[in-house]
Amino acid sequence: MLQSPLLEVPHGFTTRAGGVSPAPFESLNLGLSTADNPSNVLENRRRVLALFGNPPLAGLCQVHGNQVHVVETAGEWEGDGLLTSTPGLLLRVSVADCYPILLHDPRKGVVGALHAGWRGVVSGILPRALEIMQSHWGSHPDDIRVAVGPGISGPHFQVGPEVLERFERAGLAFAEPDPRHPGKYLLDLERALRAQAQQGGIRPDHYWALGRCTYADPAFFSHRRDQGQTGRMWALIMLPKNGRAG
Repeated sequence: MLQSPLLEVPHGFTTRAGGVSPAPFESLNLGLSTADNPSNVLENRRRVLALFGNPPLAGLCQVHGNQVHVVETAGEWEGDGLLTSTPGLLLRVSVADCYPILLHDPRKGVVGALHAGWRGVVSGILPRALEIMQSHWGSHPDDIRVAVGPGISGPHFQVGPEVLERFERAGLAFAEPDPRHPGKYLLDLERALRAQAQQGGIRPDHYWALGRCTYADPAFFSHRRDQGQTGRMWALIMLPKNGRAG
């Protein structure tokens, strides 16, 4: 379980190690939507949730958009972001190339988890979450910590001109031509997220990115690298019930 030095609450980004699933889902596959045996996935989930003390879990049916929900109880919502101020409620998002983003406002006692693929980035899921934190809880950008987990890096994320055009319109075209494939581009989603965080008032020292690529690093599942035959990882965060980081 990987962690960010910025976040002082229980949280983590899973890797593919530590589970029971066989190849090509080896080994900590947490995705029931895969072709893995569901009993393997449930055991893997049990192991991860046990690390957090088996709290109630809030999750998502992810749709690659910018819908962010404020939640107070366990359950599943359609969208790509969750925010809560409820201690003891564990938030999770599922990824396998898209970027997981964890948020924490220690002053107001708010945490969040976002799923950001290219559609979520260009449609502004991170700015949307920051806006909700400010409008719903009165969070100030100076207090919010943003931690970005593993995702597909620019050198490995090839897109066509139609995708690049959407990022250009949003002012987020951190891309360069793919030298091996004329007419294609290599798009850096993490740089776009960093720019959105800065535009949203997040202090540079309150933004952290793991900087590891799911496509290039075999420690992670990658939907693109493995042509869809792969597992899923989770990013998780919660406010401790006792009010301490633990």
